[in-house]
Amino acid sequence: MRRAACVTGAASGIGLAITQNLAELDYGVLIADIRDETEGEGILRQLEGKGHIYLQADVSIASDRERILESIKRTFGRLDLLVNNAGVAPIDRGKDILEATEESYDRVMGINLKGPFFLTQLLARYMIELVQAGKVESPKIVNISSISAYTSSTSRGEYCISKAGVSMMTKLFADRLAEHGINVYEIRPGIIRTPMTEPVVEKYDKLILEEGLLPIKRWGRPEDVAAAVKAIVSGGFEYSTGQVFDVDGGFHIRRL
Repeated sequence: MRRAACVTGAASGIGLAITQNLAELDYGVLIADIRDETEGEGILRQLEGKGHIYLQADVSIASDRERILESIKRTFGRLDLLVNNAGVAPIDRGKDILEATEESYDRVMGINLKGPFFLTQLLARYMIELVQAGKVESPKIVNISSISAYTSSTSRGEYCISKAGVSMMTKLFADRLAEHGINVYEIRPGIIRTPMTEPVVEKYDKLILEEGLLPIKRWGRPEDVAAAVKAIVSGGFEYSTGQVFDVDGGFHIRRL
């Protein structure tokens, strides 16, 4: 039977690249994103095969998370993969941490951390039911975090805190779900050319191409992150859980 995946924040950038890869692998994909249904229809037309579904949803809202689960059950009757990718930058990306607002903090933490935490909780329960019923084998959860999980950016502190939380969330669920045969992984993208990074293209062009910020001297592409997800679902890491995959052009290497 065809495998099924749920990808959040999948209407553009990294999430869309992951969705396209999964469609090529013959997954049925539930695409969850805050963009409206009209945009969703355009995305569905781009995908390989049929049977995918688009759902306008905000992962920070409990009722929307429930709708995601119900749509998965109704459309696929199974779930083999959850990719927590939805994320937002601070309302004012350049605001110093001493000036950060509660409004921005609550929004970023709600979408980037609270939403993925409780969506994982909800869908992991469903995965456990499926495993116990013999309907799926070795389902997986992949959390998309960031180099900001360990890199200080004082002009977007709430974003860094949210991604550090995603890293710990990965460890916690990996620990808790291992007994059920559910592996959990974290992918840490680096500087990826997406709509979120459009406001800082000039800054990072200089850092990457002229100042040697990265050992691999180019921007990351959404397809680079999607390739890591593809490697995970290929089954090559069945004896790994809680594992972190750095997709960052070597940024994580400490250099003198």
